[in-house]
Amino acid sequence: MSNEPHNTPHIGPRIARRGLLLVLSSPSGAGKTTLARALLDSDKGIHLSVSVTTRPSRPGEVGGRDYHFIDQAEFDRLRESGELLEWARVFDNSYGTPRAAVERAISEGHDVLFDIDWQGAQQLSEKLAGDLVRVFVLPPSGDVLERRLHTRAQDPKHVVDARMSKAAAEISHWPEYDYVIVNTHLEESIAGLRAILTAERLKRERLLGLSDFVRDLQSRL
Repeated sequence: MSNEPHNTPHIGPRIARRGLLLVLSSPSGAGKTTLARALLDSDKGIHLSVSVTTRPSRPGEVGGRDYHFIDQAEFDRLRESGELLEWARVFDNSYGTPRAAVERAISEGHDVLFDIDWQGAQQLSEKLAGDLVRVFVLPPSGDVLERRLHTRAQDPKHVVDARMSKAAAEISHWPEYDYVIVNTHLEESIAGLRAILTAERLKRERLLGLSDFVRDLQSRL
């Protein structure tokens, strides 16, 4: 049995904080999903927002973990009833973010990661701008982007061609983001993403308990 007292203090003060929404966007194949998974694996303080989608599941995807797979009729019902924070139509499929779970998470001080496109990021900015941190992921070159899409081998050739033709339009939205990562070396990109998250968690306006902490600190000096 441990001799450590049950009321052992934590190292450093705990200051109440409002959660944040970390958005990753990129053209398909630039690596945002790989970066998202690496961040989730290394930081238990952030969890992935699970979107609803009308597209079929891909090999290895699990319903409820990667996406909530639903039909178009159910998607339309959620959208029309205001239950989606954002939604978009991408390559003949619909994607959206359920509202209730996200708003509850950030109010309780939890961080939420979004793997969404620029359309979704714009809609989130309209609704929760103060909670939003936007990161755009760029490929190091067009050749690398095309090679990654073909290597992934999850989509037929005509879909890969469509994604390449759309990439330039998607990349044009990079100035709307707070940060940009050029995903040349995966480990460097992961380190950059972690640094962004750490800095954003320390922003004064997110530390809801900071004023009380400082007043208490001053009273004891």
